[in-house]
Amino acid sequence: MLTGHESLLRLIGKRRRSLPNRQNLLSVPTPNSLNLDVNDSGNDSSTFSGVLSTKKASVFCSSSSLLSDSEITLSTDDLSLSRRKKKKRRLTQTTLLQWSGSKQSEDTLFIHTQHHHQQQSILDCNLDYDDGSCSEEVSKTVAALDEANGGDEAIHTFIVGRKFSDVQVLETGAKISLLRHPQNIKDPNAIKVLYAESELSEMLGYLPKDVSQCLSPLIDEYDLKFEGTITSVPKNSSEAVPIKVVCHKMTSDGWKESESAGEDFKLLWEKFLQVVEHQMQFPPKTTRYQLNFNVLVQEVLRSCSHLFTDDEKAFLESFPSLSEDSQRLFIRLYTRKVPWFRLSNISYPEVSDSLQALKDLTVRGFMTSVEDANDLSYQMMKEITELLNVTELRDILSVNKVNSRSSRKRDLINSLCSYYNDGTRMNIGTMILERTGLCAKISSTAETLIWRVERLFFLNGEQDLSSFVLLDLGIIKYPTYKCIDSEQIFSDRTKLLAYEEAIEVAQLMDESLDSEDSGTVLNCIRIAETRITSSSSEPALLAAFNCFTAPWVYSKMVLLGVSFLENQKRYNQAVHLLRRLLSCFSCDGRRGYWTVRLSTDLEHMGRPNESLSVAEQGLLDPWVRAGSRIGLQRRILRLAKPPRRWKPPTFPNLNDNKIPEVTIQGRSLNCEVGMKNRFYGEDGEQCGVEKLALQYYNGEGGGWQGMHTENSIWLTIFGLLMWDILFSDVPGVFQTRFQTAPLDLDTESFYLTRKEAIESQLEKVANGMAEEILIISYETHRGTACRGVAWERFSLEELRAAVACVGGKCVASLCRYLAQDYRSWCSGMPDLLLWRFKENGYEGEAKLVEVKSEKDRLSEQQRAWLLLLMDSGFHVEICKVRPACA
Repeated sequence: MLTGHESLLRLIGKRRRSLPNRQNLLSVPTPNSLNLDVNDSGNDSSTFSGVLSTKKASVFCSSSSLLSDSEITLSTDDLSLSRRKKKKRRLTQTTLLQWSGSKQSEDTLFIHTQHHHQQQSILDCNLDYDDGSCSEEVSKTVAALDEANGGDEAIHTFIVGRKFSDVQVLETGAKISLLRHPQNIKDPNAIKVLYAESELSEMLGYLPKDVSQCLSPLIDEYDLKFEGTITSVPKNSSEAVPIKVVCHKMTSDGWKESESAGEDFKLLWEKFLQVVEHQMQFPPKTTRYQLNFNVLVQEVLRSCSHLFTDDEKAFLESFPSLSEDSQRLFIRLYTRKVPWFRLSNISYPEVSDSLQALKDLTVRGFMTSVEDANDLSYQMMKEITELLNVTELRDILSVNKVNSRSSRKRDLINSLCSYYNDGTRMNIGTMILERTGLCAKISSTAETLIWRVERLFFLNGEQDLSSFVLLDLGIIKYPTYKCIDSEQIFSDRTKLLAYEEAIEVAQLMDESLDSEDSGTVLNCIRIAETRITSSSSEPALLAAFNCFTAPWVYSKMVLLGVSFLENQKRYNQAVHLLRRLLSCFSCDGRRGYWTVRLSTDLEHMGRPNESLSVAEQGLLDPWVRAGSRIGLQRRILRLAKPPRRWKPPTFPNLNDNKIPEVTIQGRSLNCEVGMKNRFYGEDGEQCGVEKLALQYYNGEGGGWQGMHTENSIWLTIFGLLMWDILFSDVPGVFQTRFQTAPLDLDTESFYLTRKEAIESQLEKVANGMAEEILIISYETHRGTACRGVAWERFSLEELRAAVACVGGKCVASLCRYLAQDYRSWCSGMPDLLLWRFKENGYEGEAKLVEVKSEKDRLSEQQRAWLLLLMDSGFHVEICKVRPACA
């Protein structure tokens, strides 16, 4: 994978089905400051690159008027390096929406708002009550509530659980009453709904679980009586039945004699009314994913209304007014990957009438459908053809007397598309729709707006509605923190639209790399290069918001473009891009890597003097840190020899600290160059170099215990020791309830904003309290998602041993570096952590070891870590494993 591609994939997240600005982006003239159609020697690039196939070139030229013939002559061999690795998600959105393994009731609702704790308290009705009789204060409270509610104002709710009733036919206006059912095995708070006028008091069903949870304490403690009527009868006998009830009778026998009774009653009653009001917005039949979707849309409209036009807001606000079937069908189809769907293949148990739901969605503009070939454009035909199976494709080709020797679906589709609407043949579109039937897809308007809503809600492309489902199922638990309002991430609509378009260009570039469309890749690089602008230093608090700007997205694409051009040895253009990045982003932690690449590419071009000057200037840049700084120093030592520099520079951190090394020998399975070395361990089993080194240190190396951890154990220790600081109350750093770290963790503002609290905590760690803090944090937050914390990898005993043996001062020093510059130091840590206790069992020592096979070299980041750890008092070592080949 090209350098920077994986980072771009995380930024894009879930791909959009269609890119509305694709044609505009490719057709608008872009200044060719990169001169991408020539090589370093000024010759046509075709002199050193292979030529793309004529077919691929013609397809691209039909969609873009920007690129010349010479711009599409890149080698497909070089471009094949850009193919990304395919990874399957363990849990797809469709799987999660159909999940039936949850232990939670269908009536359990996940309510997500920025005021999470306040909303949660609404559903928490488990208060304690004392025995006693009614006080005058309670009577006054009830009277006040009655007066406020207009006397006997009806409370609207529903009857659920109709499958437990033998009564099949209901009548509108029939009188009902409520009866507590504490013997219910599944729900001790259950409340039955009975026919009030029936001699046998026939049961009609139950009140919804969240309503009965709040109402049952009122009935039990204050002996409230409720009666009412059925307001309407749904067509489906299993659906929730709307009712209204009135609390009109109270007895004084069971009332408490307490000064606080009135306040307790008022609190419970208000909670009950709030739950009822919320439930009327989302009836009991509402599915979890339907509720979550509505909450997501409503929350974004509440907090980001300034980013939508009036028409867009009206469109989104109209969604809850759709029928239940329409809402569910839309959400189901939106979460699926393919653009088009056959109506005949749409079947969900919670959607009773898919055809009517689809018609309603089409009328309201949420879906687009086609069943007439006259409405079928060429692009639509190509997309719908994907719905046909191999048999149907062969059938259509056979009718049109088109012979296709291939049995691959892709080849058959290509053959079919080539004969679309050919005057000498039958109408292909009609034949396709005869087999598919009515087809539909999410409308471009709906897809664009819902994509924007998800992006604003989660603030990244990796999370979507499945995050709600994972939370509801208890698969993931998010930390507790406060979302304190500050400045808006997107202050106006213009900035948001620019950011969205940048992500669209990024997705176009990613798709082009997958399809090996080098022309479009070059075009995207050119667009990105012209749209990055000079970025002045932002205030500390706003530094966390930089990644939500269009220039930042384009900088990701430019860096990927650098890697793309370097792989083709087009160093002149790569140097131009790197200089642009360095000139536009003056305060950025990525400047170190850019400077190293610039110096390296200049050397590749045969310009060592300029390469040396760039490296020397880079060391004066305060944003060049960690491994990049070490890399520049080592480049200077190599390049700064007479006559370039008569006085060689000295770098004490490189010369004075000789990293200890030890060499061990192992019986190798393979000695081939370029292959990962495998060895036979002491137990005769196959293993890698890390396990072989662990066996050595445990035996003749000194009786060390340890594990192969790399970064994870240190990031876990940092997260646990600094938990309260990570999730402390800082304005603006928590924008959504689905974060695992503050937004500013990767910036300097994390340390600067919390400096006093961080130093206070590190002082405790240095003074020997690390193990105590670790234990409390581990037991309190175990299983809660936090960036860097790997709960599944390390037990509490292993973490305690690591902290105890490393020592408080060393742990505090390491945590300080992470707090000050998490981005630079969160990778490259040594492979092994080793420890051993002394005879008393309380004191111990630790060693950090980087393991390398015979021909491996330390990366600059690894070298930087080892030198830093040595300066901080750690015992470090490099273990080189030499194979003993037969």
